[in-house]
Amino acid sequence: MDSTGYPQRPPRRALSRSTGLWVVAGLVLAFVLLRLHRVHSYELVFFAVLVPSIILHEISHGAVALHYGDDTAKRAGRLTLNPLPHIDPFGTIILPALLVLSGVGAFGWAKPVPVNVSRLRNPRDNEVAVALVGPAVNIALAVIFGLAFREMAPPFLRFAVSEGYLPSSIGYQALFLAGYANVMLAVFNLLPIPPLDGSAVVERFLPERWLAGYLRIRPFTLVVPLLVILVFPSALEAVFQPFLSAWGHLLG
Repeated sequence: MDSTGYPQRPPRRALSRSTGLWVVAGLVLAFVLLRLHRVHSYELVFFAVLVPSIILHEISHGAVALHYGDDTAKRAGRLTLNPLPHIDPFGTIILPALLVLSGVGAFGWAKPVPVNVSRLRNPRDNEVAVALVGPAVNIALAVIFGLAFREMAPPFLRFAVSEGYLPSSIGYQALFLAGYANVMLAVFNLLPIPPLDGSAVVERFLPERWLAGYLRIRPFTLVVPLLVILVFPSALEAVFQPFLSAWGHLLG
């Protein structure tokens, strides 16, 4: 999960030693839990496809910001497919691994791509485009993986999936779960709750006299989506279901 409008940060072209240690610690923790807990293969596959989907989501923010005149992400070394600069040790590795290995599911985030909204050519309008491109990328990926699954999977497998069964083949699992993960990422990030991407649309229509006060409190709103996940999971399921059903029809 992410937002736009982060203050400009100094360039960061390499993974710091402390972050590298966190990454190693997270991988060790995941390995230990894997040995202590029997994990289904699809849980590991889901984790494997979720992380790059989150990272592509983040890169797209920086790429569109660059298109509109802000090169902050480029100077910070964040317009790269190398996953290391995008890793948030807790949000990208430790938390998703803990959730997957505990059987709860998966939720996580990458390090937000720095965007200096004041450097955009038309800040209020361009910020909306920078924010919405992330979910748009996830939607495009969901469609691509869905179509690939429909074209490659035999009819009996597509029928089994429509009845709620996961493919036993790792390859078909990866195609299906990659599409599924990107639907979830797109819908969740489009919720109009700060600091999620959907809140940028709400911010665009705020009166300018309210913006200064709003922007002061926005950095402290990260807890709001987490509370929604923990306190109102059934409400989220109701939001996700129509979109997952629509994507299911794409699978044939």
